[in-house]
Amino acid sequence: MSIKVEHEVHGRRKNRNYGVLLLLLGFIGIVFGLTVVKVLQLGDARKFETFDHVARPQIVIEEPAE
Repeated sequence: MSIKVEHEVHGRRKNRNYGVLLLLLGFIGIVFGLTVVKVLQLGDARKFETFDHVARPQIVIEEPAE
């Protein structure tokens, strides 16, 4: 037999947990939105790969000699 009586502390904890959930979802939404905007502004994927300002010859596309 289980006891179904809920104390007021449980209700406050539940409300606080919902608040934390909303804050986390908001934070995740902001980070995701910023990531999408950054990727869309870069446009070309090669710019995104070279964003760390380090020369990596394996990703540099050389122009054919004329």
